[in-house]
Amino acid sequence: MNEKSSEWTHYRSFLAVVQEGSLSAAARRLNLTQPTLGRHIDALEQQLGRALFARGRNGLEPTEVALALIPHVEAMNAAAEALLREASGESSEPSGTIRVTASEVVGCEILPSVLVPFRQRYPTIALELSTSDRVTNLLMREADIAIRMTEPNQTALVARHIGQVEVALYAHRDYLARRGTPQHKDDVNGHALIGFDRDDTAVRVLREHDFKLERADFDLRTDNNSAQLAAIRCGLGIGPMQCKLAEREPNLVRILSDSVRFELPMWLAMHESLRSVRRVRLLFDHLGESLRDWVAD
Repeated sequence: MNEKSSEWTHYRSFLAVVQEGSLSAAARRLNLTQPTLGRHIDALEQQLGRALFARGRNGLEPTEVALALIPHVEAMNAAAEALLREASGESSEPSGTIRVTASEVVGCEILPSVLVPFRQRYPTIALELSTSDRVTNLLMREADIAIRMTEPNQTALVARHIGQVEVALYAHRDYLARRGTPQHKDDVNGHALIGFDRDDTAVRVLREHDFKLERADFDLRTDNNSAQLAAIRCGLGIGPMQCKLAEREPNLVRILSDSVRFELPMWLAMHESLRSVRRVRLLFDHLGESLRDWVAD
């Protein structure tokens, strides 16, 4: 490998081609001409002394060398975006960009209403919301603030425990009118159940409460939590839902309320280096107070 490091623009072009699958699509995304982007890839391959892409049925496919580079380039990209957010600066009126990451359910169901008063108070602060059940690496500055349903275990983080989120089993009134309401845990096995596809985290929790369930026992299987909630709301069957969310919907009925109850911890975290960044601190404190309405009393 040449001792001279390749320019970041070449790596950015490389990442765009990986994500888009073709030079033309990557060029449109980066607002470059296709020949320019092609020169970036050629220069990077020459610098590394290895081929990065091979042409396949579905377009350009990354080689093994490229696959090994992807996580490192993604980290570089996250750092570059964090740098731009930091460089957006502070003034008497806080401004700039804050990137927040949260689980699918929290990001789609809870955060929008929580963020309304913050945006009204600070209209010059732009917000980026990443919804994923993957634990985002705050140390790599993939996000500025994280709302997590597990306790943060990384060092150099400022973390605040919001409380315990209560989760229970729910079904739509129309479904219960058709199929009846389970009175005991064993009755649940005769109902249409909404649950996981490949991620068995929820089933492990159910087993801790004496539910002997396997993947085949679920009539609707999806690892997308928002899709699970939509299925419960439509009356497809019985599934888990955060109690505070279900309480907003009069047509949802809690099942086996005396015997089935789960709790998930809600944590707020940010990198300690952001403690002195005013816009981030303002949102961190706002979330710390507002999210308390969504945890168990």
